[in-house]
Amino acid sequence: MATPENNSNKGVFFAAVTSGLSMFGNAMHRSVNGLLGYEGVEVINPEGGKEDAEEEAQKGRWRQEERDSYWKMMQKYIGSDITSMVTLPVIIFEPMTMLQKMAELMEYVNLLDEADKCEDPYMRMVYASTWAVSVYFAYQRTWKPFNPILGETYERLMITHLLNWISHHPPMSAGHAENDHFTYDVTSKLRTKFLGNSVDVYPMVLSWIWSPPPTKVNNLIFGRTWVDSPGDMIMTNMTTGDKVVLYFQPCGWFGVNRYEVDGYVYNANEEPKILMTGKWNEMISYQPCDLEGEPFPGTELKEVWHVAKTPPNDKYQFTYFAHKLNSFDTAPNRLLATDSRLRPDRWALEKGDMAKTGSSKSSLEERQRAEKRNRETKGEKFIPKWFDLTDEIAPTPWGDLEIYRFNGKYTDHQSSIDASVRMAIPETTSPLNSLHGRITIQESKRQ
Repeated sequence: MATPENNSNKGVFFAAVTSGLSMFGNAMHRSVNGLLGYEGVEVINPEGGKEDAEEEAQKGRWRQEERDSYWKMMQKYIGSDITSMVTLPVIIFEPMTMLQKMAELMEYVNLLDEADKCEDPYMRMVYASTWAVSVYFAYQRTWKPFNPILGETYERLMITHLLNWISHHPPMSAGHAENDHFTYDVTSKLRTKFLGNSVDVYPMVLSWIWSPPPTKVNNLIFGRTWVDSPGDMIMTNMTTGDKVVLYFQPCGWFGVNRYEVDGYVYNANEEPKILMTGKWNEMISYQPCDLEGEPFPGTELKEVWHVAKTPPNDKYQFTYFAHKLNSFDTAPNRLLATDSRLRPDRWALEKGDMAKTGSSKSSLEERQRAEKRNRETKGEKFIPKWFDLTDEIAPTPWGDLEIYRFNGKYTDHQSSIDASVRMAIPETTSPLNSLHGRITIQESKRQ
């Protein structure tokens, strides 16, 4: 395939640079249909420059030859759900699994504690919905977490917190967290739609009654990868009928409205009680309002959440909290052998060994495929150990979601462990040669 340096017809390169409206609203698009055979690909510059299309397309973490190879592999999947059907290069990964990413959503769990302590029902909704907004700060990172192996788990101290990968096709996870102030149960299934240089992510989630907006990852191959999450987020209190509706603004030209969130807390009669405003990557504030949604005279905006300081120049843009998710200091006694921290590919990437990361990832994926073939041959089915499938089906904007519930066996397991026993992991060697083998032993049951 030709490159920008040797293309004899350079006039064709970005010959049709166009501006238009994105599916979000009025984000600036750069048509690159003439880009060396990459038909149908767009580069979306969130900063909205008009004369930098070619320069913008060459930015990002990909070398030209990597883009060529990746595009040849991926173009046949345009329009498809690629959540778990494509083997991706390790260059785009971060040293974290999807289960750890889900655990990262609990960074600002203090907001849920405050919601429980608060007697004002509308302020409870402010705290709870602000927590739901805060999770998007973690989603703005453009590195991809590893897909968990079937049966993989992640445990964390501080609160009782367990996450379990319960299905690979379709990709599903279940989680449970609790402390003295709240109990949190979640079943999550992702759907995606690959669009060439971007992918739409549709979160099918049951966590309280919370409907999050979809997310779009832009410039996967060409340009600087960035994330936007336009649309409504709705959280409902099923006891009182109160609800919060927050609108995540789409990114406009020159970055206008990027990250901005606005909305109201409504009572059961759908009358506004508190307005909320801010940016999902920075802070959220609130202010009491009248029935027209206007702030009461004499009141002022009060900040309810502000993002914590982050490490400077971190390669993966991890927060301090995210780094702790890979630490054994946050692990419980006798950590399950199926824990994400023990994955050899994740471990190798954290140590910066890309070759070992790639080989370990391929080995795990191949062993998972072999185990699946073995189960199918024997007519056996994988059953999660820590969560049970219920008869409940929850509708979401993108399809029905089967619900799993925490069965309490993990609590019994932890209660049986001697608190004085700690799992020791040597710093100089990979902690696990075969995570998948241990998953088979500990996590699967036959029926």
